[in-house]
Amino acid sequence: MAYEDRSGTATAGGPLSALPDIRASLQTRILYATPEMADFVKTGGLGEVAAALPRALRRDFDVRVLIPGYPSVTRAFPYIPVVGRLEGHAGLPACQLGLVETADGLRVYVLLCPELYERDGSPYGNARGDFADNDIRFGRLSLAAADLALGADPAWAADLLHLNDWQAALAPAYLAWRGARVPSVLTIHNLAYQGLFPRENLGRLGVPDYAFQMNGVEFYGQLSFLKSGLYYASHVTTVSDTYAREITTPDAGCGLDGLLRTRAAQGRLTGILNGIDESWDPRTDPHLATRFDADDWKGKRANAETVRRQFGIAVSRGPLFAIVSRLVHQKGIDLSLEMASTIVENGGQLVVIGQGESRFEDALRGLARQRPDAVGVRVGFDETDARRMFAGSDFLLMPSRFEPCGLAQMYAQRFGSLPIVRKTGGLADTVEDGVTGFTFSETSGGGFAGAVRRAFETFAQTKRLNAMRRNAMGRTFGWDLAASSYAGLYSRAMGNGAAQRWRAA
Repeated sequence: MAYEDRSGTATAGGPLSALPDIRASLQTRILYATPEMADFVKTGGLGEVAAALPRALRRDFDVRVLIPGYPSVTRAFPYIPVVGRLEGHAGLPACQLGLVETADGLRVYVLLCPELYERDGSPYGNARGDFADNDIRFGRLSLAAADLALGADPAWAADLLHLNDWQAALAPAYLAWRGARVPSVLTIHNLAYQGLFPRENLGRLGVPDYAFQMNGVEFYGQLSFLKSGLYYASHVTTVSDTYAREITTPDAGCGLDGLLRTRAAQGRLTGILNGIDESWDPRTDPHLATRFDADDWKGKRANAETVRRQFGIAVSRGPLFAIVSRLVHQKGIDLSLEMASTIVENGGQLVVIGQGESRFEDALRGLARQRPDAVGVRVGFDETDARRMFAGSDFLLMPSRFEPCGLAQMYAQRFGSLPIVRKTGGLADTVEDGVTGFTFSETSGGGFAGAVRRAFETFAQTKRLNAMRRNAMGRTFGWDLAASSYAGLYSRAMGNGAAQRWRAA
C-alpha cells in the first residue's frame, strides 16, 4: 500500500475534485470516531451502525469517519493520500493521517500506523486472545480524534466529536487535559466492554496522575477508558431508551450505575434507538433465493427450502426456528440449547449461524450430530446465509440476558420472521408481544418456554401467523428518526457554537 502526501483526497477510483464544497463549508463538522465500520470490518452491531449513521447524518452535517488503518481498510484503496502527521505522545507512536472517500462520497480518515494496526485477526485480537497493547492501539485512536478537533488536518477541523465505545472514549479526556473546549458525544454500544487496564499503563498513555481518581479515569483501582468518556464527554448516549434506563441500575450498570444516574439527572444521558439500512427489504435483497413481499408466502417458503438444503436438514412442514448471533452467554445461547429439544420434539427445526465461545460452538455441533434431520449449525458467518435464514425462518430465537439495542430482531421482522425475545433493552423497544413477535421477562422459569409454546400455537393458526408476519414486515426501523435525534443532541452539546460559525461564514 502506497501512502501519498498530497493536499487533495481520493476515492477508490481516483482523486476528488479540487473545487470547494460550499455547502459543506457552512455545515457543522462532525467527526465520527469508531474502531470498526461495516464497509471494511465489523464484529457486531457497532460496525453496522458506523456504516449507516454517518451517511444518514450527511443531509445536515459535514460528517467524516475516523477508523484505524487495519489491512481491510488499506486494501480497499489503491492509494491513500496523507493529509496530516500526528506527533507521538508518551508511549503513543507518531502516525500519519490518510483521507479517502467511499464510492458514495463519505469521507473517511484512516489512522496509518502499521506497527499498531496491520495485523491478522479481528480489530481487537487473534486466536490467542486480545492484543496485549490494545490500550496503546486505542489510546492512539482516541488521541487522533482529539487531534482532529485541534487542527491535525489543516483543511478541516471537527466542531464536535462523536465517539463510539471504549476504544474512542479517551478522546474527551485528552481534550480536557489540554484545556480544549470541544464538545463531544459518547455512544455506549455495550456497557459490559469498558477497556480496563492496569494503573501502571497511565504513563504510556499520557494520562496525568491527577486524573486517576473517582472523578476521572479510575475504576476500582484500574484505568477505565469507558469511564473516562462517561466523565469527560459533553453528553452520553446509548442505543435504546430501555437500555438507557437499565444501565442506571445496579443490575445492569456494570459498576458504573452511580455515574450514569448522575449523567441522567443532569440531562446528559439519552437513549436513541439504532436503525437498519434500506438493504433489509425482501422485495429487493439480491442475497435471497427468491425475493418476496408481504402475503407472498410462497416466496418465503422458497427461502425456507433453500435454507433447509444448505444446512442439510430434512424437508418439513413444521416451523423453522433460527439463531443468527454471536454465540456468547449474553445472547442466552445456553437457554436456546435447553429449548432445542422442545422445538424438535414438537416438530420444529433449528438452524444456527454464528461464532463465539467454544463451549457453545461445541454444544451446538453436538446437537446437530444427534439430530441431523432437524438441527443445522454453521460456526462462522456468511452474509448471504444469514439473510436467507431471516427470510426463510418462521421464528428467530433471541433470549438475550441484556441487549443494548440488537439488530437481528429488526432484520427478522422485515423478512417476516417473528422474533422470540427477552423483554430487555432494545428488544423491548422493537418487538411488540403478540403483534410482531413474542416476548418474555425472566431468563429462569417458564418464560422462554411459554413464548416458544405460543409460537407453535400461532404457527398452527395460519390466519393469525400471516397477520403477525404482515405486521412485522410493515415495521421500517429506518435511520431518519435516529439521525434527527442525534442532530438535536449535537446542537445542545455545541450550545451557540454552531450559530456563531454560521454567522462567521
